[in-house]
Amino acid sequence: MTVRDGADSVVRVEAVTNIEENIGKTVGRRRIQDSLEFGFGLQRTLAQVQEGSALRPVPKGVFKFRSFQEADAWMMHHLTAPRS
Repeated sequence: MTVRDGADSVVRVEAVTNIEENIGKTVGRRRIQDSLEFGFGLQRTLAQVQEGSALRPVPKGVFKFRSFQEADAWMMHHLTAPRS
């Protein structure tokens, strides 16, 4: 692979692959019998959470804050305010 380094200089970079590397032990795996059924269940759960939630959506747009504390206070205000 060729990479430009500065205005006119070019540096050649080679990818390194270690074939003899031992990846390691797999500790556990998720076993999902039917991924489509799992996905629909997850979608139903999310819809129930959104429907029964007392949270209202945060206004869309770009917001500028003077500090992280001001941004956090704004976010908490909008997340915890009751729906109208």
